[in-house]
Amino acid sequence: MKINLLAGGPQQYLPNLSDYCFDDVLWIGVDRGAYTLIKKGIAIDYAFGDFDSVDESQYSIIKQHVPHLQRVKPEKDETDMELALLWAIEQKPEEITIFGATGGRLDHFFANTQLLIQPLLNDTLVPIRIVDKQNQIMVKKSGHYQIAKESTYPYISFIPVTESVKNLTLTGFKYPLTNRFVPFGSTLCISNELINDNGTFSFDKGILMVIRSKDEK
Repeated sequence: MKINLLAGGPQQYLPNLSDYCFDDVLWIGVDRGAYTLIKKGIAIDYAFGDFDSVDESQYSIIKQHVPHLQRVKPEKDETDMELALLWAIEQKPEEITIFGATGGRLDHFFANTQLLIQPLLNDTLVPIRIVDKQNQIMVKKSGHYQIAKESTYPYISFIPVTESVKNLTLTGFKYPLTNRFVPFGSTLCISNELINDNGTFSFDKGILMVIRSKDEK
């Protein structure tokens, strides 16, 4: 089973969601994202949020279409997305993909990217990524990883989210590295590209945000 979460970010940043509709996918609406899924004709299984971004008529539609609805008070310690993501992680799916988490308010965007980091610190093994029409964002702990070339997202950036990343090695890339120390705030690894069908990246210490992206047409 895979789980897809749709938040209420601006719809112009969404990819074609039908490309992510498969028989083994469970769709979760987060706040206004539940209404967006319904309007797009995508079967929704669960919804989480305080639903302060929809009006009463829209919320009535959500109640009619969502079999499992969890409405929470606006005054809470966690964001709607965090509540939905924590539930999704507990289901132990094969992977989790988050949509509608970019664009619009920067505070929500940065909070959503932070949500990718916390599960790693708790040794959660479920791969989690944020996807919009131009980017795929994921976070990796130290280790050795294979990465395949994708024409859809040709550019690959590696951004430290810890104080430093030690011994970063990139093979199969246009700009390779060998055992490089990369401090927090460095732009050394922005906008690289694979020159082979497959490449690898590895590092001994730290956490990296890996962003695959393409230019807007």
